[in-house]
Amino acid sequence: FFFSSRRRHTRYPLVTGVQTCALPIYHRAGVMSLLNSFNIGTTGLVAQSLRLNLIASNIANADTAVSADGQPYRARLSVFRTTDVQKGVAPGVSVSQIVESDAPPRLEYRPGHPLANAEGYIAMPNVNVAEQMVDMVSASRGYQMNTDIMNITRQLILKTLDLGK
Repeated sequence: FFFSSRRRHTRYPLVTGVQTCALPIYHRAGVMSLLNSFNIGTTGLVAQSLRLNLIASNIANADTAVSADGQPYRARLSVFRTTDVQKGVAPGVSVSQIVESDAPPRLEYRPGHPLANAEGYIAMPNVNVAEQMVDMVSASRGYQMNTDIMNITRQLILKTLDLGK
């Protein structure tokens, strides 16, 4: 939490008519509101969704011998970065770039294949399906956690609105 040094205290009843406690009220610029949790959760959903799409593409192309450029498909990975709060962007996460894996293509021995070299090997994508499945579980858990954050925030806002009844 980032708290402003300028604050004032207001008395709020803990139990109506019984006791009170002093709670600081911070200026809007210094405190993250509950609504910002939706912005943060949304950035997480978008980032994890893109990560899931890349994983799906990698798995779908795991057995593709030749891509559009005539070379074996290369696994694509997303690089996340935190967004800068000072530049007016909602705090959270974004995908800064999508990179291709620098792992070498895997060679499979298929002497009768039309793309085989003189030794009978063809270059296949550098996609490790087991790693992709682990990444998929991680991305789906990240997506689920962001939806949980948004649901809990919604519940807190509704509880706050119920206080006025």
